Amino acid sequence: MIGWQDVYKVVEAMVPLYVALILGYGSVKWWKIFTPEQCGAINRFVCFFTLPLFTFEFTAHVDPFEWNYRFIGADAISKVIIVAVLAFWAKCSSKGSYCWSITSFSLCTLTNSLVVGVPLMKAMYGPMAVDLVVQSSVVQAIIWLTILLFVLEFRRTGLDVSSNDEKNVVVGDLNQQGRKDLELEGSADDVADNSSRQSSFWSLMKVVWMKLALNPNSYAVYIGLFWALIANRWHIEMPSILEESILIMSKAGTGTAMFSMGIFMALQEKMIGCGARLTVFGMVLRFIAGPAAMAIGAIAAGLHGDVLRVAIVQSALPQSITSFIFAKEYGLHAEVLSTAVIFGTMVSLPVLIAYYVLLDLIHNWPFF
Repeated sequence: MIGWQDVYKVVEAMVPLYVALILGYGSVKWWKIFTPEQCGAINRFVCFFTLPLFTFEFTAHVDPFEWNYRFIGADAISKVIIVAVLAFWAKCSSKGSYCWSITSFSLCTLTNSLVVGVPLMKAMYGPMAVDLVVQSSVVQAIIWLTILLFVLEFRRTGLDVSSNDEKNVVVGDLNQQGRKDLELEGSADDVADNSSRQSSFWSLMKVVWMKLALNPNSYAVYIGLFWALIANRWHIEMPSILEESILIMSKAGTGTAMFSMGIFMALQEKMIGCGARLTVFGMVLRFIAGPAAMAIGAIAAGLHGDVLRVAIVQSALPQSITSFIFAKEYGLHAEVLSTAVIFGTMVSLPVLIAYYVLLDLIHNWPFF
């Protein structure tokens, strides 16, 4: 059973995050140290330097040969369920949209496993739970954050292409009085519609992959996993000079991400920029929809006992800081993600303890 000393350890791990957040907020709101342009540069520094190195550093030290692949399978099933529901909602509901499906996926599935999850799960279920949480973090970075990065880049590139196409049409109209050209263009579209859709799609994909190749977040985790496989297979240690060079930047990853979030809050008119309705929506997705999908996935994968309970509790951990950094960089509902991280981290402790107690009470039920 979790005790007050264990609760203190969790609080001890969470308070430094808010110190960095307050410093970022005060540097803009109170002390006027940074301009809005400088704030954007700080966010890009976090996105392209400290976070990739942080991701590489913790991935490089896992042991993939000791992973619980049934647990990982349960995690994958839960996320596939969420993707299917969101795709159906975006296609069939008048309120659904591609952009909100991306944000909702982040809110349902992407957790702050390392900072909050490790001390809390250790207090609740011991070292076994810590191993599972680290595995979940690595898989999240390898698969789900990479997919999120891809769809965000695809969306932004598509918007850029559409914007350029509209400008070209307007310029053509002004220069040529292009009504006849537009009529001819329309008839040509009727003839070659399928081929021009395919051409546009593959051109867009080419641009997306080129941009991802220049983004270290898209491959840092794979390099880390590659090193982990080699190091654990042949018992090789990373040279100290290389490891220390990575650590000096990676240790700043979480702190600078929270600092950047504080800056973002300071630039908004309201501290909670998305309003009460979206805040409640985000909390429902984070603490109810995500764990519900994980419970289904865990039972489907055949998990039992403490492993099943760990799977459900860790899915209710607070929002991933990286998801906010990506949302800010790509301009998609950053105010919603920042609120999810800030407010979600504040309320996560009583919510997670409630899940722990509830699962302990129903441990004699079938599947539990």
